[in-house]
Amino acid sequence: MSRIGKQPIPLPEGVKVKVVADKIECEGAKGKLETPLLPGITVKVEETQLVVMRESDEDNLPAFHGLVRSLAANAVTGVSIGFEKKLEIVGVGYRGKLEKGKLELNLGYSKPVIYEIPDDIEVVLEKPTLITVKGIDKQRVGQEAHKIRSFRKPDPYKLKGIRYAGERLHKKERKAGVGGV
Repeated sequence: MSRIGKQPIPLPEGVKVKVVADKIECEGAKGKLETPLLPGITVKVEETQLVVMRESDEDNLPAFHGLVRSLAANAVTGVSIGFEKKLEIVGVGYRGKLEKGKLELNLGYSKPVIYEIPDDIEVVLEKPTLITVKGIDKQRVGQEAHKIRSFRKPDPYKLKGIRYAGERLHKKERKAGVGGV
């Protein structure tokens, strides 16, 4: 039995779940999301919870059981609360500026990096060095946060760049065999 798959998903107030032939549709205060429903997996809506079950224990069905349950739980959480990732910009002169659906990042390059913000994602600049990426789809929020981080990944020698809030970096010593002080 899948430990993750057998857990029921609690449905918060205001979230409506509809099970169609090959997908699960979740609708809430923040928006609407669809999740795929794989063959061999069934979903039941019971009063205030969603229960995911599988038909048998053959092949990859136990793994798919946990996968469908996790995707459905993320969809329910996304339409009710939403997801967010915080990014910190570290470095002298490194900062961000938000203008009309574009994020302008000064990251030590000769020209600023311009990032077009997608429609389904919200980017908030709390300080010039603190970016918050928000949305209802967990995968999309993580993907866009990674895209912003990839403009200047944290440097292990100087510890400069864009990093996730709370990310710990281990400072490396200078490379062996390099001249200079």
